Amino acid sequence: MFPIQDNVPSRSVPWVTWTLIALNALVFLQEVALPAAQLERLVQLLALVPAELLADPWRHWPTLITSMFLHGGWLHILGNMWTLYLFGDNVEDRMGPARYLIFYLLCGVAAGLTHVLSMPASTTPTLGASGAVAGVLGAYLLLYPGARIVTLILIVFFPIFVELPALVFIGIWFLTQLYSGTLALLLPAESFGGVAWWAHVGGFVMGMLLLPLCKKPQQRYRRRYPDEYWPW
Repeated sequence: MFPIQDNVPSRSVPWVTWTLIALNALVFLQEVALPAAQLERLVQLLALVPAELLADPWRHWPTLITSMFLHGGWLHILGNMWTLYLFGDNVEDRMGPARYLIFYLLCGVAAGLTHVLSMPASTTPTLGASGAVAGVLGAYLLLYPGARIVTLILIVFFPIFVELPALVFIGIWFLTQLYSGTLALLLPAESFGGVAWWAHVGGFVMGMLLLPLCKKPQQRYRRRYPDEYWPW
C-alpha cells in the first residue's frame, strides 16, 4: 500500500515540514556526491549503531539525531519524505511550528532508542527519518481517524486505487511493522533487509503519547473541518 493523498486541507503553511524535507534532501544529495570511502566514513560517524551507543553513550548520543537525516537510497528517502509531506502538514497545523519540531525530533530519538533496546548487540549502522515520520503517523491517526487516504495497491502488476479511512490505512501499516518486528527478533536480521522495524513501532507509539502534550489548546484551535474527520 502506498498513500497518494488525503482529504484534510491544511490551514497554515507547514514551514517546519517543508524545512525538514529540504534538509533531508540536501543531506542525501551530499551523500550521493561523496566517493564511496567518504560516504562509508560519514555513515560510521553519523548513523546510529546500537552496540556503540551502549558502549559509550556520552560519545555517541548525537547519532540519535544525526541518523534521522541520513538515508540509504532513493527509494528510502522518497518514501519517507513523501509520507512526511502528506501527513506532516496537518499535524504541524494542530501543534504549531515550535511544538511540532520538538515533537518530530523526540519521536525520532524514541525510535532510535527503541531500536537500540530491541537489538543492543547490533553493529549495523541505522539511518533514516522513518522513526520520526512514524511518530507523525501516530499523531495523525489520533487527530484524523476518519480522514480518507487515497491508496495505491499493486495486485501482481496491476495498480488499483482505493480510498481508505486513516484508521484502516495507518492501522494496517502499524500492524505490519509490529508483525515484522516480532519476526525480526526470532529470525536472522538479514532475513528482513536490515529494516529497523521496532524503530517504527517506537516512533509511532511516542507520537501518540506526545500528541496531548504538543497540540494547541482547544480554545486556540477552532475546528473548521467537516465532522467526517472525527467519526465519533
